[in-house]
Amino acid sequence: MQVDYAVELGGDDATLEIPWADPGDGLRYYNLKTDPNALDLIPEAAHSTELRDFLRSVNSPASVVESAKCDLWASDEIQPEEEIFGVAWKFGSYVDLAFSAPDSRFDFAGHEDFLKELTALLNKAPEIAASAEFLLRRCHYHTHQGTRPGFYVTFYLFGYGEDEAKARVQWGVALPLVSNAIKQLSARHSLL
Repeated sequence: MQVDYAVELGGDDATLEIPWADPGDGLRYYNLKTDPNALDLIPEAAHSTELRDFLRSVNSPASVVESAKCDLWASDEIQPEEEIFGVAWKFGSYVDLAFSAPDSRFDFAGHEDFLKELTALLNKAPEIAASAEFLLRRCHYHTHQGTRPGFYVTFYLFGYGEDEAKARVQWGVALPLVSNAIKQLSARHSLL
């Protein structure tokens, strides 16, 4: 699996607000850490057992992170850097992740250290037709005291295959690898 992380803190880079709501389509943020039953309200989780399991894992009490937003899709638009897989399809997802501990959400160095450890751990994973990228971005956290700027991570995962079904299989193999790596790091960080 190809694994990398990057920092995207420029003025034109993506940002997130937590909590968030889209009045146009009714989608909104659910705190799955405090309300695991809200997982049933996430449309993407209803369409993918693998994503549902991942969201359950990263929002468990043992995890140092929690999800804020997600999506999944298939595409035959292969980027030049993805041509190394030599196939025509990819199946992808993203999950926005935030640290659960409030103070950790505002610690840039803590985010970067976590991503360095996570990518190092995942680079030891078996070679499969998949790629994971973690992007450290700005987040605006809305609290009772007002809005406070902090950070979050967008986790992209792609599986590659000759057709959509085979690409989805590779994605489905890679997603638990990331979930397990996050579990391992969460256990380490809880001991610190």
